[in-house]
Amino acid sequence: MNLSTEITWLCVVTLFTSIMWIPYIINRMAEMGIWSALYNPQPDIRPKAQWAERMMRAHENAVENLVVFAPLVILIEIIQLNSASTAFAVILYFGARVVHFFAFTFAIPLVRVPAFLTGFSAQVILGLTILNIIQVTS
Repeated sequence: MNLSTEITWLCVVTLFTSIMWIPYIINRMAEMGIWSALYNPQPDIRPKAQWAERMMRAHENAVENLVVFAPLVILIEIIQLNSASTAFAVILYFGARVVHFFAFTFAIPLVRVPAFLTGFSAQVILGLTILNIIQVTS
């Protein structure tokens, strides 16, 4: 079975989002010890390393945005509005989320917000396509 570009990139975005937690949990294990990190169900205990704190926030932001992105992609697929524009938008979204994640984590000035806005723009392209404001051309 061949997946559409949109569904393929939705899967890639979802997988990327699903592994964002690994480095900051490893950091938590290094700071607290393995048992304490695994036992601790309290999300209010923040990491001492600033990069890990920022990575946690970048992951939260990615999850929040996946809630918007995924339904848009699924709707594009269901109503068969796949096009060069929607394929471009999903790839753009992925790239923007990767840049956002690393810019947020490593506090790279003047990169995080444009990366976020780029991802948001990709979502807008998908939404406007669904609303037939952007015309589909194959």
